[in-house]
Amino acid sequence: MQSYEERLTAPRSWWVIAGLIGVACALMLLPLGTLPMLGGLIGGAALSAVAVSSYGSVRIRVVGDSLIAGDARIPVAALGEARALDPEEAVAWRTHKADTRAFMLLRSYIRTAVRVEITDPADPTPYAYLSTREPERLVAALAAVRT
Repeated sequence: MQSYEERLTAPRSWWVIAGLIGVACALMLLPLGTLPMLGGLIGGAALSAVAVSSYGSVRIRVVGDSLIAGDARIPVAALGEARALDPEEAVAWRTHKADTRAFMLLRSYIRTAVRVEITDPADPTPYAYLSTREPERLVAALAAVRT
């Protein structure tokens, strides 16, 4: 049973930038002729699109009794209080309040986040900071799994 899933996709403006990188590659190869220019356009746009897509493909899921955030899989039994962070709090927790031992799934283009305490005594990680567009829904999903 899956109670929450979110993909942290990159913003549309990044896709425009990926296209512009293709145009820039084409312009650099323009003096070499039409075929190299087309190759630069296609190759540059494709490589930058792959980079944007891979960066924006990370997911946050609550599945069964686990929180899966990117490559991390944390059992819900090892989690403490989950708190939704508004944009101002999210900035504070990823800058001056941040702990270097924390697990951070950070996407700067997402303004809100969730801070989940990790209560496992064997784990030195004090909390997980997860960028999310729907913080209240993620907190509710974690609370539902915990009960």
